[in-house]
Amino acid sequence: MGVLSVGQRRDGRRSGRVAARRAVVDGQVVEDVAVTYADGVVSSVEQGDRDPSAPAWLLPGFVDLHCHGGGGASFDGGRAAAERAAATHGRSGTTAMLASLVSAPVDVIVEQVRDLAAAIASGLGPVVGIHLEGPFLSPQHRGAHDPEALVAPTRESVERLVEAGDGHLRMVTLAPELDGATEAIGLLTEAGVRVAVGHTDTDYAGARAAFDAGATILTHASNAMRPVHHRAPGPVVAALDSAAFLEVILDGVHLHDAWARRLLVDAGRSAALVTDAMAAAGASDGQYDLGGLDVEVRDGVARLTGSGAIAGSTLTMDRAVRRAVLDLGLDPAAASAAASLAPASALGLPGGVLEVGAAASFVALGDDLRPVGVVREGDAVV
Repeated sequence: MGVLSVGQRRDGRRSGRVAARRAVVDGQVVEDVAVTYADGVVSSVEQGDRDPSAPAWLLPGFVDLHCHGGGGASFDGGRAAAERAAATHGRSGTTAMLASLVSAPVDVIVEQVRDLAAAIASGLGPVVGIHLEGPFLSPQHRGAHDPEALVAPTRESVERLVEAGDGHLRMVTLAPELDGATEAIGLLTEAGVRVAVGHTDTDYAGARAAFDAGATILTHASNAMRPVHHRAPGPVVAALDSAAFLEVILDGVHLHDAWARRLLVDAGRSAALVTDAMAAAGASDGQYDLGGLDVEVRDGVARLTGSGAIAGSTLTMDRAVRRAVLDLGLDPAAASAAASLAPASALGLPGGVLEVGAAASFVALGDDLRPVGVVREGDAVV
């Protein structure tokens, strides 16, 4: 944290100053920037003389909509495991994130949600809410989800999950073709929960109907859904036509880089980089568990033992940004927006930007675009 000057606590928050040779401000790359903050809020953003010792880049803190774990731990593994996973991604520049849970029997998920909600209420690093990826998913596109746990949504199950979340349930992924899905979309949106279309066999029309009913996000675009076809464009084009947010997993495994670039460019400010990380993110290759299913991680790629289905990623958000700029050739401002502003907007969160009055949450990067310092709401992350 040597590149950051963090002062004493004031009203429970730290104050400080950070300079950078380049920063993304108002969607533009600006040179020679100095940012001061107090009480966890940015108080000034100014251009000044170049400081040769300053980091190369300063970006708004990353926001991850979709993350199951990291550091060898999963968010469904209890408080200690959740803290370990959150800390792993926090050190990588993620300053706000959802803790994602995979499919399980509804009774089990209710208890997992209740435990996570209590942990978030008492402070769980960058975790600001819970994402349920299941159990309301299509068996035909289940990916790394236990087929025996998949069910259609009912009013009772949705209401139980919302109640267990105690205000911390932020997003639910579901397949809109399932019986009861349209009612579930209404119940969730009325409760302030974002609905994502995903793990679905629906077509273009079905996805458009779900977005018209209140869904606003497409979970890991192109994965676990019908592909784009010239006579059957499917959920991806439906999301683009509906101005929905599209999650993009930029690990070089889930999507071909050419297609990932196309999604990011076409979706523009609605493109949201996500990790979909499982426990092996920030950890070593080996054997892992994902929702009770055996996963083998080899060369950083996670697959179900036996079927070989992709089982999440080992991404961190800083690596996704690095690949967007260095491998896909995206403008750094566009990559920053996809990692911060778009996902924050998708969740209805303030921030995701570097400006006066915003939360003092940002990540300093070196010339190689690797984190050299992270501040979350005025506190240095170590």
